[in-house]
Amino acid sequence: MRPMGLGEIPTGSFAQIVSIEGDAGRLLLMGLLEGALVQVVHQAPFGGDPIAVRVRGTLIALRRGEANFVKVVPHVVA
Repeated sequence: MRPMGLGEIPTGSFAQIVSIEGDAGRLLLMGLLEGALVQVVHQAPFGGDPIAVRVRGTLIALRRGEANFVKVVPHVVA
């Protein structure tokens, strides 16, 4: 499966981070690390900002543009 931006994942879904593009420093400091499992818990209506994701027990709000620098693959939780 090809990686997609974190902002493209539906609310409630889980994904695994495979890479971070662009200026990754701020995103890395927030805990968005390669291999981490994330869950999209909220998205503003009509594809707007922000989106909220849970990673490593922390809830983080991101602009959709920032979220799309985080490349993920969907993860099915059994």
